[in-house]
Amino acid sequence: MAAAEYDQLCRIESATDAAVGHLEVEDLLDELLDRVRELLQVDTATVLLVDPSSQQLVVTAARGIEAALRQGIRVPMGKGFAGRVAAEKQPVIIEQVDHTNVLYSVLMEYGICSLLGVPLLSSGAVIGVLHVGTLVPRRFTDDDVELLQIVADRVAFATESRRAEVERASAAVFQRSLLPVQLPLVQGLELAARYVPAENGGVSGDWYDVFTLPSGWLGIVIGDVVGRGLVAADMMSRLRSALRAYALLGDDPAEVLGRLDRQVQHFEPETMATVLLAMFEPSFERLHLSSAGHPPPVLALPHQPAALLDVPSDHPVGVPGGLPRRATMINLSPGALLCFYTNGLVERRGTSLDSNLQRLCESVMADPVDSVCAKVMAQLVSSDPPADDVVVLAVRRQDSGEGGG
Repeated sequence: MAAAEYDQLCRIESATDAAVGHLEVEDLLDELLDRVRELLQVDTATVLLVDPSSQQLVVTAARGIEAALRQGIRVPMGKGFAGRVAAEKQPVIIEQVDHTNVLYSVLMEYGICSLLGVPLLSSGAVIGVLHVGTLVPRRFTDDDVELLQIVADRVAFATESRRAEVERASAAVFQRSLLPVQLPLVQGLELAARYVPAENGGVSGDWYDVFTLPSGWLGIVIGDVVGRGLVAADMMSRLRSALRAYALLGDDPAEVLGRLDRQVQHFEPETMATVLLAMFEPSFERLHLSSAGHPPPVLALPHQPAALLDVPSDHPVGVPGGLPRRATMINLSPGALLCFYTNGLVERRGTSLDSNLQRLCESVMADPVDSVCAKVMAQLVSSDPPADDVVVLAVRRQDSGEGGG
């Protein structure tokens, strides 16, 4: 590698390192493409990134062929020049561009004669394509291919790092906007909740919800969408809204979860979630529960040890072929307390699930809900950052002599 080329590569590396921290993805790519054109002495440089939802390559940044960006060009995987690079995960060279080897005429309209493209790879997966072109015929060499692939690796690293950072921040804001800022004041019940994000700063699909219905019934939901990041947070939002809508149609939690399950299997076939739905009758004397693969709540009665509720666990939402869903009805005496939670509370490194469930039961008493949440978190989380998001929701039926809400 010539000294000038090595110097250019060092400049690209320094640019990616410095840019990742403050530039948006599009601005970062524009800066890198300018350097690529100078490094390889080419007329055009373009980055196409994979859109996960459509599995198409989308022109995200372009220098020297900006029309491709303005026209919002998308290339199916395996089609055309860029699609071939992505599908084969190998460099591709075209010495003479014509209608047989490119998908869109914009390349020919700009007078591009020769193209060199390399894949953008992250952990072996294709996340996009970087290609360069010249307005005069050029025979790209092995050294050109090696240089562009080195640049592509830096581009892939910088792009994924910045996109992951933006996604984490967006997902965190999105998730927190969907969790109840304040639990409703319900005459005859006490409610309190805790939410602690995972130690890695990522976002999962954990959620909880409390809502009243026109019939006077009260719904309590706790759930966990499989997956992490913005996709999981977005799916959590849709499940939350759909479940509320289906709860308006009836008070049987098994039927509500059945409707939600059918919707997910039809419209979101790649989604899976555990959900526990509890429906209080208006008097709060009886509670109806149905579990879609979610851990059972803990029930504490005054002056009695707490225990896990015996609630049948049916298949998670989104899993086809399950048996009909079941509902369980329990009587709830004054002073009784229920503690709902997500897996992150009891699935901890270095300890068994059974021992953590036992510790949870020992931590729950028929006491004021805020103190119960505090004790549960202190006993099971303490100062050890959780590997997964943790949600705890405590609900206590008040004695007749206690104040409302």
